[in-house]
Amino acid sequence: MKHSVPHDLGREKAKAAAEAALASYAARFEKYRPTANWTSPDRADISFTAKGITLKGVLEVTPTSIDMDLDVPFLLRPFKDKALGAVDREISQWVAKAKGGEI
Repeated sequence: MKHSVPHDLGREKAKAAAEAALASYAARFEKYRPTANWTSPDRADISFTAKGITLKGVLEVTPTSIDMDLDVPFLLRPFKDKALGAVDREISQWVAKAKGGEI
């Protein structure tokens, strides 16, 4: 499952927004055990558990977007749109905060 949130923040502010979004998500949805491990300055391995299944993927910050690619097992695909909506809202909220100088 691939998803992209466009931004015009530049790479540094976009990464700060992505980090804030991931931290906020982890605090609010602790029961899903979300993790983010930055493997390079612009790329993080991410995972969380839903319905007893661990989902893994990659979040990448580019100069114009924050991209996420998540492996979604067949059994959880009916929940894909709901998950994408939640991720999009979270990242978009933090992109707006970064744009407004809150980060």
